[in-house]
Amino acid sequence: MTDVGPFGLSVRDQALEADVQAGLVAVEEGLLEATKSEVPFITEAAQHLVRAGGKRFRPLLVMLSAQFGDRYAPGIVPSAVVVELTHLATLYHDDVMDEAAVRRGVASANTRWGNSVAVLTGDFLFARASHILADLGPEAVRVQAEAFERLVTGQILETAGPQDGRDPVEHYLDVLGGKTGSLVAVSCRFGAMMSGADETVVHVLTQYGERLGVAFQLADDVLDIASDSHESGKTPGTDLREGIPTLPVLRLRERAARLGRAEDIALCELLDSDLADDERHAEALRLLRAHPALEQARQDTVRYAQDARSSLAPLPECTAKTALLELCDAVVHRAG
Repeated sequence: MTDVGPFGLSVRDQALEADVQAGLVAVEEGLLEATKSEVPFITEAAQHLVRAGGKRFRPLLVMLSAQFGDRYAPGIVPSAVVVELTHLATLYHDDVMDEAAVRRGVASANTRWGNSVAVLTGDFLFARASHILADLGPEAVRVQAEAFERLVTGQILETAGPQDGRDPVEHYLDVLGGKTGSLVAVSCRFGAMMSGADETVVHVLTQYGERLGVAFQLADDVLDIASDSHESGKTPGTDLREGIPTLPVLRLRERAARLGRAEDIALCELLDSDLADDERHAEALRLLRAHPALEQARQDTVRYAQDARSSLAPLPECTAKTALLELCDAVVHRAG
């Protein structure tokens, strides 16, 4: 039994482990090849986040989903490169929008080279992903285009906020379905589709990926409040400081509006204040960590992970299915 991919996923079958590891190595090579340019500066900027590492969560899902068909089919690794390039491109753009200074432990592209270079580098990665897609056939292009539309729509909805009368929590979950769930779903879909798996299997794995992707992001929301920097690899309360309304904060506001408790209202007011002040920020973290809203957000994470787990029921029992089930458990474990 060894660890493969994000969260130390345990793979107990040597053949599956070998397939997944070989696939991820090939994806890494593909990412470096796809981010090369005749212009050295473009290569440096495009490979900036590739070389910074990352979980390679989406390529891992492509490899595992491909186990339900011909796992050596030629389109599997290129499709995994496509989803990871797309994910990386969104990170370049997100960092500009969020004015982020650090990404994956290194200076963000916008900090190092400015916003214009960061945006254009993201565009360059999208272009390279499209080039690879063209060789995978019109169905792959259509699937990716639909997912990308959902991803962008989710980002726009997040920026615009909920319409009057819309439940903010429902709005937020819709945002996550677009921003995160769509590309994770495509990762599973591509793996199954490129391997020639039965259409029913493709559908099941796509639904699994959608739900797992939302659970994955909800776990990040909880970690941003609950973890220390050693556990999460990033500064606690980053989203809090930037005023990003993640699920624990939305659950708090929902509770304050419903129950009208003075301490809940006071905490909401604290969150609305300038959390660039370290003392206020630390106090907000302390209070949120002890608040029932955080546990409620954990339970939301568990629910989505359980939905992902349940969606796999129609698939035949095999080591790949076991690994996908373990990913659901790993996501819940991250959220505590």
